[in-house]
Amino acid sequence: MTLDILDDRRDQIRRIGEGEFSIACNRESLAGAVSQRACVFCGSRVVLYPIADALHLVHGPIGCAAYTWDIRGALSSGPELHRLSFSTDLKERDIIFGGEKKLEAALRELIARHKPAGAFVYSTCIVGLIGDDLRAVCRRVAADTGIPVIPVQSEGFKGNKRAGYEAACAALDELVGTGDTEGISPVSVNILGDFNLAGEIWVVREYFERLGVQVVANVTGDGRIADIRRAHGAGLNVVQCSGATMDLAQRMKKRFGTPVIKVSYFGVEDMAEALYSVARHFEPVAPGITQRAAALVREEVSGLMPRLAEYRRDLEGKRAAIFVGGTFKAFSLVKAFRHLGMKVVMAGSQTGTEEDYAELAAICDPGTIIVDDANPLELSQIIKEKDVDILVGGVKERPIAFKLGVGFCDHNHERKECLEGFVGMENFAREVHATVMSPVWRFTPRRSLREDTSCRP
Repeated sequence: MTLDILDDRRDQIRRIGEGEFSIACNRESLAGAVSQRACVFCGSRVVLYPIADALHLVHGPIGCAAYTWDIRGALSSGPELHRLSFSTDLKERDIIFGGEKKLEAALRELIARHKPAGAFVYSTCIVGLIGDDLRAVCRRVAADTGIPVIPVQSEGFKGNKRAGYEAACAALDELVGTGDTEGISPVSVNILGDFNLAGEIWVVREYFERLGVQVVANVTGDGRIADIRRAHGAGLNVVQCSGATMDLAQRMKKRFGTPVIKVSYFGVEDMAEALYSVARHFEPVAPGITQRAAALVREEVSGLMPRLAEYRRDLEGKRAAIFVGGTFKAFSLVKAFRHLGMKVVMAGSQTGTEEDYAELAAICDPGTIIVDDANPLELSQIIKEKDVDILVGGVKERPIAFKLGVGFCDHNHERKECLEGFVGMENFAREVHATVMSPVWRFTPRRSLREDTSCRP
């Protein structure tokens, strides 16, 4: 089956095994393609929003704040100011005469009312066009209130979601290095790129604590302004979502010399390797930590693998498609599905780089379709061609799967089930099994797709 795709999108979709692998990526979404990507402003919000004791004020029309409100289901162990969405609600008059006075009044009122530890002010498209000076307003308010007030230069028209990540990291970089590092152990880490969607950062922190590793700052799930300000005192930055927070890690490496490693907490191998990588880094100053990591992994895996074997008996040979925001999740999901005896026939992301996709292609089987920045039409065709049993994605992909009679697993911002760590792997296997083996699929349009051999690979 030949995919019906736009000509200018052809170099962003590749099948492994059809010549030397190369793929175009990190480009602006094609007009008319109904891309799954979001704007710069949205990218900055999803990174910064989980900082729970900060005020998040969107300077722009009300629609921008409504679009991104509660966009990540980030949980907090304390304050929940981040669950409120504030906007200056710019109107026609503000656009003509400028919105700086309205912004300053809103900031002062909200800070007086909510007593935040800090504030982020997000610039939207219209603010970039009319030229409001966010930095000047933030500087005045910060001087008067005594808290950090950080402008986020996130005008949506400047690029795509990845540019929003960079804007968020630039804002965080203004906080890092402004706090006291007293009491921080040499054996300490910052957790970057985890957003605590279902309390998962607490699972990861507990693993590190069992190794004797102090966690200084969560960046940004269950995050706190004070912790981020002293994050430069940590001995290591551990980055999971490299697309979202690697820029901050590189800035900290340049400014403070903080070393950095990339990890993933999804799946058995990647969670274990994350712990081993941290342990190997600290072994010279904390002898025996590698042995503690091995004991922890052995304890967790010995109870997990028999339960995975039970699910595998039913799932062996089933087919999965993956389309997620960051490629780090795709890597881990390919390995996780192999533990369940399932074959990944499509893998893609919204924000992958050439290096990411080359690594993804290296661990996938021949014939697997790799796609960058997919749109609904492409996803629908691939699901049909590959006779997929389950699609793993986010909220925008769910209707595509259900309309085609295919199971769906939410692996994005809106999920409520912990999928990280060893406990997360069991939760994932249970959800995949329940979804794929549900009897409901006997009564869906997909039955006719199975009988249509022209849709088979």
